[in-house]
Amino acid sequence: MNTKLTLKLDNSVIEKAKTYAKKKNTSLSKLIESYLGLLVNPQDSQDVTPLVKSLSGVVELPKNVDYKKDYKKHLSNKYAK
Repeated sequence: MNTKLTLKLDNSVIEKAKTYAKKKNTSLSKLIESYLGLLVNPQDSQDVTPLVKSLSGVVELPKNVDYKKDYKKHLSNKYAK
């Protein structure tokens, strides 16, 4: 059931939030509802999809792998001119 809520906010915040919501193709009400939902149920934002769960542990890497270094190298190669 939806219930009306009245808020008093700074006009500039409202305008920026409306612009943001429009860019995200959603309503300001839905944006605020989603945000408040994350505040009251933070564990919901960390749910892992079944696909991700099924892929977890599929790849075994050696203990000495520096994944950050390898990822930086990958990005460097990808975007090098």
